[in-house]
Amino acid sequence: MENLKNVAPVEDFNWDAYENGETATGVSREDLEKAYDGTLNKVNDREVVDGTVIAMNKREVVVNIGYKSDGIIPLSEFRYNPDLKIGDTVEVYIENQEDKKGQLILSHKKARASRSWDRVNAALESEEIIKGYIKCRTKGGMIVDVFGIEAFLPGSQIDVKPIRDYDVFVGKTMEFKVVKINQEFKNVVVSHKALIEAELEQQKKEIIGKLEKGQVLEGTVKNITSYGVFIDLGGVDGLIHITDLSWGRVSDPKEVVELDQKLNVVILDFDDEKKRIALGLKQLTPHPWDALDENLKVGDKVKGKVVVMADYGAFIEIAPGVEGLIHVSEMSWSQHLRSAQDFMKVGDEVEAVILTLDREERKMSLGIKQLKADPWETIEEKYPVGSKHTAKVRNFTNFGVFVEIEEGVDGLIHISDLSWTKKIKHPSEFTSIGADIEVQVLEIDKENRRLSLGHKQLEENPWDVFETVFTVDSIHEGTIIEMLDKGAVIALPYGVEGFATPKHLVKEDGSQAQLDEKLAFKVIEFNKDAKRIILSHSRIFEDAAKAEAKAEKKAASAAKRSSKKEETPSIQNQAASTTLGDIDALAALKEQMENDKK
Repeated sequence: MENLKNVAPVEDFNWDAYENGETATGVSREDLEKAYDGTLNKVNDREVVDGTVIAMNKREVVVNIGYKSDGIIPLSEFRYNPDLKIGDTVEVYIENQEDKKGQLILSHKKARASRSWDRVNAALESEEIIKGYIKCRTKGGMIVDVFGIEAFLPGSQIDVKPIRDYDVFVGKTMEFKVVKINQEFKNVVVSHKALIEAELEQQKKEIIGKLEKGQVLEGTVKNITSYGVFIDLGGVDGLIHITDLSWGRVSDPKEVVELDQKLNVVILDFDDEKKRIALGLKQLTPHPWDALDENLKVGDKVKGKVVVMADYGAFIEIAPGVEGLIHVSEMSWSQHLRSAQDFMKVGDEVEAVILTLDREERKMSLGIKQLKADPWETIEEKYPVGSKHTAKVRNFTNFGVFVEIEEGVDGLIHISDLSWTKKIKHPSEFTSIGADIEVQVLEIDKENRRLSLGHKQLEENPWDVFETVFTVDSIHEGTIIEMLDKGAVIALPYGVEGFATPKHLVKEDGSQAQLDEKLAFKVIEFNKDAKRIILSHSRIFEDAAKAEAKAEKKAASAAKRSSKKEETPSIQNQAASTTLGDIDALAALKEQMENDKK
């Protein structure tokens, strides 16, 4: 309160005049207002004028257009121009001279838009460099604010090198050139790349003019593809093909180089216009074959990794860029043609023996079967004639079975050596592929690396016994198991089979014997070597009839003789008994068969 000073009012102030609108100077208020208005600009709504930035904060820009009040514009309308400062002249659009609060309403965005189309067209025509603000990403590129217009910036036009991360450009202000305008749709396309291309073109001419084969240049990895690597040589691109990256095999170029890596490359070739430049990286290092151990020779053992597989073999890398082929025939002593994939796969570490070595041709062949002894070198000791073994069935032919006793040791069992008794038409009736079978060595063919083997020899020859059982003229019960054009196959006791021709299959009543019929058969031929028994059913009653006829004939002649001596009755009885004796065996067999049927 102490600081307050008493100020005395003007004693002669004319309050009545003040209330009537008069001023102290004697000039009326209306005249003063007119004079004040004369010092201000005349402005109209919806008009574009220039203003001056007089103040700024983080959100707003205050612009003076020479009017009685200043206008406030959001800072976001100046995003495209991050360098805006106090004192800059900006164009503004007068939306309203005075709102409810008496505030002048301005817009910079609308001012730009109203003039933007003309300015964009002028920029295209004059190739003017303009500034733009990158607002956001879109499909295939970016959206750029240019004079308030949303222009399109294709991804390929951002830079001369491929862009891997578009997002880093969002929110940036950059310089552009207008490259295309669609007047109908009012589409604008801009480019930043066009600005740097002119400069690079000059660099390019200088580099291309100096290119020579064998020249070593420094470059930067620009792009990596499945087939090679693009190198930026300073405005000129060259390609290192995948095969020229390393002396070793490369499945993916990313194993050797990485993006933006700087490296030295050698020029291998280029076309006449020098637009296609072939580069090499491996050529800057010595060939691995030249660095191969001089003492390495045929017969030495080497270790390596399987890098490529094929049906015919495997490529083994024994050092980067030094490969040898193991042919499938050198993978096993076995003579069976198999695929190399049965023995190894890519990535396997293997040991092998060098079989051939040609340093000039840079070729090497390897083998792995040589790490094991050849079983045929000691075949007579391991598999002597008469020895018995278990083998695995590998293959069939019409004439026999191919088997493998061990890897590399093959043998053939002839079809005739499978069974003593069975008539086998094809080996598949007797065994199956992959099955084990017992064998006996019959013969050794060392030259052709094959054994002759037998299976039936493991059992005694039953035909020695059959020879005493199936004697000629002996009668046996048999069943017809197969009917053929030339006759029938008959199953006999002991698992033996016989054969009868059609004429020997006629029964006593004249009918033909049928399949599965059980009958008595007489042996008319026995061949031990051919393992053949020929049978006849007809011969039984034919022989009996012959015997009876013979007996009757004999009796008749005896009767004639005895009539002279008057002894006929006793001779006839004798003849009758002889006939019965001949067919005694048949009667007994018939009785047995009838009992079987009952």
